Amino acid sequence: MHVPASHAILPRLLMSMIVATASANNALGESPALIDANDLAADVRAMRTYGQPLLILYSQAGCTWCEEARRYIVPMAADAKTGDKALYRQVNIDSDARLIDFAGQGSSHRAFAQARKVSLTPTVVLYGPDGQAIGEPIVGMRLPDFYGQYLINAIESARRAIEANLSRAARSAATSQTDTAPATARWGQ
Repeated sequence: MHVPASHAILPRLLMSMIVATASANNALGESPALIDANDLAADVRAMRTYGQPLLILYSQAGCTWCEEARRYIVPMAADAKTGDKALYRQVNIDSDARLIDFAGQGSSHRAFAQARKVSLTPTVVLYGPDGQAIGEPIVGMRLPDFYGQYLINAIESARRAIEANLSRAARSAATSQTDTAPATARWGQ
């Protein structure tokens, strides 16, 4: 898929903002930050445009393991090799901050997490452009030495699933166009 140069600049600009925020937080001794989810419907549109999954870190205040998870995820979001492979957001399960869900409906971080039955933190879930979870959630830190690789594997798996769905949809669209063509056009008569 060809993406106009003007659209390719937006993800890089966003990543620059993430890096600047993370650097400022680290300089102040704070944990790295991810962009809080606020308009998942807009994120879905971006996912469709760029064929990316959405990685959501479900977090909560006072969760030290969530801070550890962010120490892996924030650099991935800012890195040239991994930053363009997914959109990265955070949902705070203990927050009533406003959120627009995948369907464009108003909600809150807490209600969004509850609707998806996420109660343990940190939990990482990857979503496709249809707002459906792809693969199994990564709950907890598992083995910290391998956590970064778990994330990379989950992102790559989600990207393959999205690519397969896009390919299936394209084949289906081509088939439906052929099926609706007059019989003489289909069979060359």
